[in-house]
Amino acid sequence: MTFYRNPGPAAEEIARWRGPLVLEFGVEDCPYCQRARPLMAQALARYPGWPLVQVEDGRGRPLGRAFQVRQWPTFVLLQDGREQARLVRPEALELILQAMERVSTLTEASQSPHE
Repeated sequence: MTFYRNPGPAAEEIARWRGPLVLEFGVEDCPYCQRARPLMAQALARYPGWPLVQVEDGRGRPLGRAFQVRQWPTFVLLQDGREQARLVRPEALELILQAMERVSTLTEASQSPHE
């Protein structure tokens, strides 16, 4: 089963994205990626409005370089095309949920009317 897109979306496409987005950088045979995959699936089940784009990374891949990915998996949490949080090799569901909650809270605060 293939999870990762190759090639992934262009950096310009990600920059134009509106709303929340999780970018996952990794490769199929990465054991860290395989362990993190069900954790992210559980987190996304609690945040159904967050799409996941899984991008195959490697030497010379432009999107991974644009986000300065060094280890797999790297999850980049974005809002309106801007990075808000990053998780590298998360080992606990709670860490992922905390990051998603922080980004959601930032998003809600920026959307509330200012007096």
